[in-house]
Amino acid sequence: MKKKIVVLASLLGLTSVIFGAFGAHGLKSLISSESIQSFETGVRYQMYHALLLFFVAQTTMLTTRTKQTIYYLILVGVILFSGSIYGLATNALTTFNFKMIAFITPIGGLLLIIAWLTMLVGFIKFKEN
Repeated sequence: MKKKIVVLASLLGLTSVIFGAFGAHGLKSLISSESIQSFETGVRYQMYHALLLFFVAQTTMLTTRTKQTIYYLILVGVILFSGSIYGLATNALTTFNFKMIAFITPIGGLLLIIAWLTMLVGFIKFKEN
């Protein structure tokens, strides 16, 4: 499980740097500054959760099952939250209307919140020797 978590963390971190550079340089002249700010929010939350996964992989205070739950919550949460923000921010550049699926952004955010809550509960349940 540890390898799986750090691989996802690395992938999320890598793509957030790529998306961040793309947003700062490639999109600057194509979308509004408000859309750039939204895009950057998606990048920022993706990176936060990449870093969180590195921490989750290393801690011994969480069970494997709890780590697995956090892994899947973050995976789906980042796809829905950051992914939908990327789509909404670049909506003017595509033929697909991402506003039709804007409802998935808060679902993704809720999954990320649940991941943090799952971690908190796991830490509370941890019994020190």
